[in-house]
Amino acid sequence: MKIGILQTGQSPQELRATLGDYPDFFRHLLAGRGLSFQTWHVEAMEFPASVHDADGWLITGSRHGVYEDHPFIAPLEQFIRDAFDASVPMVGICFGHQIIAQALGGKVEKFAGGWAVGAQEYDFGGQTLTLNAWHQDQVTRAPDSAELLGTNPFCANAALIYPGRALTIQAHPEFSDEFVQGLIDTRARGVVPDPIQDQAEARMGGKRDNAQIADRIEAFFRDNRAASKPAA
Repeated sequence: MKIGILQTGQSPQELRATLGDYPDFFRHLLAGRGLSFQTWHVEAMEFPASVHDADGWLITGSRHGVYEDHPFIAPLEQFIRDAFDASVPMVGICFGHQIIAQALGGKVEKFAGGWAVGAQEYDFGGQTLTLNAWHQDQVTRAPDSAELLGTNPFCANAALIYPGRALTIQAHPEFSDEFVQGLIDTRARGVVPDPIQDQAEARMGGKRDNAQIADRIEAFFRDNRAASKPAA
């Protein structure tokens, strides 16, 4: 099964050579599951010719806000709507979670409550999962087509499911603690309040449920693959 990665940002240059870039993280997260990958760097205006160029699409995180005026935002939103209408399954992570919601009629804003950085607990239908996060923006109003999948007191719409069409998660199951520490060292100083950085660093090395999210992502792609093929 071929997964198209729509890359909407890059890891910091200082970290890229040793830890990799965002598509690398997802290849690692989903390794050993019989999936193949191709990346389109949509941030650089490299888009697939068709929503059927892959069996499913994965939209990465980004340092950009989905509400900002970047050239790639509008065509990416249209691609999302086209894939949704064609029943080609999509997975969105952080920025990907947000832009799918915005493209389908939801609302994304810079959250007044501030930042979530590092390990966070989320309620997935009664199952508590711990995942790394790195965000200030949030989906503050979900689209009508979405159902709530995961939440916590800080982030109400932490994960959404669009039945048969999309699975989106605000947290970063692809982020290791090492990468979060790298982000703190390269991007957080003077941006993320010191107490939030300190709390994130204090929880480094603890349990993360990334593999359980990888299971959900794989199952979502495989369960919805059949509907993605264009009519003959």
